[in-house]
Amino acid sequence: MSEKDSAGGGCSCGAVRFETRGDPKFTARCHCRDCRKATGAAYSTWVGFADEQIEWSGEERALYASSDDVSRGFCADCGTPLSYQGVNWPGETHLLIGAFDEEGRYTPGGDVFDREKLAWVKV
Repeated sequence: MSEKDSAGGGCSCGAVRFETRGDPKFTARCHCRDCRKATGAAYSTWVGFADEQIEWSGEERALYASSDDVSRGFCADCGTPLSYQGVNWPGETHLLIGAFDEEGRYTPGGDVFDREKLAWVKV
């Protein structure tokens, strides 16, 4: 895997790491209430990859079923939220942009669930 087509990231304490290969399927800001609760932020910026484009290393991610059809990954040691997987997007893992080593590498192409956005957020 060349440096050009890969991107690394992980949690705050470094226990959980990931490496992505190739271009993401999308980069978008999500304004849904569930993402706000999961991250503590006004909205979450996700970078979506096919599962086979991501290689995990270090400690295993802890998973939380935030609903019947959604699993959110995080570091069990430091609590950093890392990933989202849902039945509406089979075979995909969405990674939070802030978990990447180079956070500015990807630019959001749009907004999702913007009808749920906080009143002061501009889209």
